[in-house]
Amino acid sequence: MELRRAASADALAVARVHVRAWQAGYRGLLPAAYLESVRAEERAARYTFDRVDGPRTTVAMLDGAVVGFSTIHEAELCALHVDPDVWGGGIGRALIARARAELAASGVVEAHLWLLAGNARAQRFYERDG
Repeated sequence: MELRRAASADALAVARVHVRAWQAGYRGLLPAAYLESVRAEERAARYTFDRVDGPRTTVAMLDGAVVGFSTIHEAELCALHVDPDVWGGGIGRALIARARAELAASGVVEAHLWLLAGNARAQRFYERDG
C-alpha cells in the first residue's frame, strides 16, 4: 500500500470510494433512497485537491487503485473512508496515522472528528485507535 497526497486527477476515484463507503457504512443510518442517489461524479466535482491552502487529502493506493482517503483541515479529521471491499486490511489505520502525523507537524496538539450518530463500526475504529 502507498499513501500520497491526492491530486485533481484522483477526484473521481476518491469520490467512488467515498460513495461506496457511505452506502455500506451508513446503511440503516441514513435513508436508503438518499444513499442510492449519491453520485460519485457530482461529489468529484466538489473536490479541490490541488489547493495550497484549505483541506489536505491523502489517498491510499493498492495495486494502482485508490482504496481509501483521509482529509484533514486545521485541527479536524474531516473524512476517513475506505472502500468496503478492503475494510479490515489496515488501510484505515495507516490513513489515520498519517493524518495524525500531518496534524502534529502543523503544530496541532488536539484534533477533533465527528461521527454520525449510531455509527458503531466507526466508533469502535476510533476508540481502538485511541
